[in-house]
Amino acid sequence: MKKITFLIVLFAFILLYINVFAATNQPFEVKVTGKGKHTILFIPGFASSGDVWDETIETFSPDFKCYKLTMPGFAGTKAQENPSLKQWVEDISAFIKTEKINLPIVMGHSMGAVMAMMLAAKHPEQVSKIVIVDGLPCLPAVFNPAFKSNDSPDCNQSINQFTGMSDEAFKKAQNAGIKRLMIDISKFETVVNWTLQSDHRTVGKLFCDMSNIDLRAEIAGIQCPSLVLLEAPFKQFEGAMTAQFAQLKGAHLLYANKGLHFIMFDDKEWYLKQLSAFIK
Repeated sequence: MKKITFLIVLFAFILLYINVFAATNQPFEVKVTGKGKHTILFIPGFASSGDVWDETIETFSPDFKCYKLTMPGFAGTKAQENPSLKQWVEDISAFIKTEKINLPIVMGHSMGAVMAMMLAAKHPEQVSKIVIVDGLPCLPAVFNPAFKSNDSPDCNQSINQFTGMSDEAFKKAQNAGIKRLMIDISKFETVVNWTLQSDHRTVGKLFCDMSNIDLRAEIAGIQCPSLVLLEAPFKQFEGAMTAQFAQLKGAHLLYANKGLHFIMFDDKEWYLKQLSAFIK
């Protein structure tokens, strides 16, 4: 009897160990909060921390189990030798499978929104809904209608540009860039610090990846319901925005009443209202 009890305890310990190992054996950082039968998986934007979702998670964690990701090399997380947007999407798909996460709602901001679209298009069986927060299938095409993506771009120039920058030059550039992306300046220093804690090589490589992404045709493979929340200024280019999402069946495109790229900060009440209506 004692031997059986010991084996049961040992087996339980092994299962626990495997579960912990599975939960940590991925290149990105994951923090889990909340409870509930249903799950939301949050992917942050370019050079951002998963903490960008904290106020959103606070709203939904009483009813949903929330997985908050921070991608490798961003906001102080450990960098990879060869980071890749496409590989990150496959890593998230593997994580969903390994952790047996049943049909999560996937929310992405900016670059994270692009990843949510890629995941839902390539692995439609893994996703129940997606929320796209100020991300586009092909950002370069907004400025260059004749844009053609390069499946195998040479990213050395982009990488060298960022790795060759001094910390002071990088800080100056990030301060100037972030100022154009948000109105709620109470979060300004926080967002800037995320970028300053990001690995320069990762920033350069992922900037190159994002500059060569065109999902306008690929999103036709997305089968789940989709909500698209766009910043207020994009309303002026409604025709171009509609064209971007033309192949996304049943997509709901909504424009914030105010605010810029960080909609979750700049137009929080409107943002949470749209999410609640779509998710709950």
